Amino acid sequence: MLKVQNYINGNFHDPLLNKWLNNYCPANGEIYGSIPNSSKEDVDNAYIAAQSAFPSWSQTTLEERSHILIRISEGIEANLDRFAEMESKDNGKPLSLAKTIDIPRAASNFRFFAHAITQFSSESHQSIGLDAVNYTLRQPIGVVGCISPWNLPLYLFTWKIAPAIAAGNCVVAKPSEITPATAYLLGDICNEAGLPKGVLNIVHGLGSTTGQAIIEHPDIKAISFTGGTKTGAHIAKTAAPLFKKLSLELGGKNPNIIFTDCDYKDMLETTVKSSFANQGQICLCGSRIFVERTIYDQFKTDFINKVKHLKVGHPSDYKTDIGALVSKSHLEKVLSYVEIAKKDHTILCGGNKVTVEGYENGYYLQPTIIEVNTNDCQLNQEEIFGPVVTMMPFDTEDDVLQMANQVKYGLSATLWTNDLKRTMRLSNQLQAGIIWVNTWMLRDLRTPFGGIKASGVGREGGFEALRFFTEAKNVCIKY
Repeated sequence: MLKVQNYINGNFHDPLLNKWLNNYCPANGEIYGSIPNSSKEDVDNAYIAAQSAFPSWSQTTLEERSHILIRISEGIEANLDRFAEMESKDNGKPLSLAKTIDIPRAASNFRFFAHAITQFSSESHQSIGLDAVNYTLRQPIGVVGCISPWNLPLYLFTWKIAPAIAAGNCVVAKPSEITPATAYLLGDICNEAGLPKGVLNIVHGLGSTTGQAIIEHPDIKAISFTGGTKTGAHIAKTAAPLFKKLSLELGGKNPNIIFTDCDYKDMLETTVKSSFANQGQICLCGSRIFVERTIYDQFKTDFINKVKHLKVGHPSDYKTDIGALVSKSHLEKVLSYVEIAKKDHTILCGGNKVTVEGYENGYYLQPTIIEVNTNDCQLNQEEIFGPVVTMMPFDTEDDVLQMANQVKYGLSATLWTNDLKRTMRLSNQLQAGIIWVNTWMLRDLRTPFGGIKASGVGREGGFEALRFFTEAKNVCIKY
């Protein structure tokens, strides 16, 4: 049994009120560990440790911070197998995915910001004729809160804490209570890398208890959150009267728009990935597929055939394409949308729970394709966040643009066409923070990441993250 503890001031601690949560393995549905359900008092202790560390850490040289972040990155890479196995067990994703994508990306996050902070520059302005010069200081905020989700546990956890500490802040962080294990393992890596005590503090627990204590803490000056739109709205409502800085990366209902003139083979292979990677539990998945009518029937046949060959299985099996969904409650939520489809739409493929031999109580679901008759339906308007995609044909560019934008979300969109003028037109008009053309999930860590509308506020990634985790101060000198 794995016993997760809080990581505060460089040491591991049980929760002060001795309240615990069960940690379930999605692959077999069994309890395999316990995690703290931390209280306000635990968060206060984490804040005190962070605040005590801040004066010294904020004054360290950029080179020193950079070296420590690189050592953390190297520590993750040196323990790749251990982290990947724990991530797969905790989340249900295929071990091969955790080993080749999630854990390496977590290491890359630390390495990227280790280098980025040494290149992060401020501005100066000479006021000609006024005998003055203005220059801008970029100073760390202080103690910041980072709250990350369960779908890409270490990947997104490090995406927040790496730029925060690189910029000179100290952090009180909460990983998802559903997938806490790799964040717990990170504490030892930070100690081995020489991260000073109190710079990073990790408290575990429910959003309603631990998360709430972080967002309403009067002296935690900024919150970076990735998760559901409803939770993001609650955080914004709580934080606004306290004048906290907010970065909210929320849900998505992303269109995948396919024109006849696309590179068909590449499009088909990529669309399978963009639909069902990580069991469809990625906010960037193209969950609404719009196909130009002239190739709609061909695409439908080929897409169904490829999806039917995806193997649903135990995450540790390297032949597995689709692992377990993250929890029983989430499986039930996804299945509720399948029931809606049975009444009003056509299920082309999948839609049933899967029993994996030897792991009969695991949370497995067939990859599911649903043909819908209108973009206004519940399946096309609400985030399902599972191995479920919808598809429907379109006739004109104007029609598909209207459907693509006709949702409350605006995170990403994928466009498949070799028409350059069309690419420029649609990329300009699609209401999303990220547009992929003839590709998907091709990420450069220097670029801004985030959405519009109900998909979030602010941007992460590159210098955008370093700007968020610093305050700008202008200095004007008359000479």
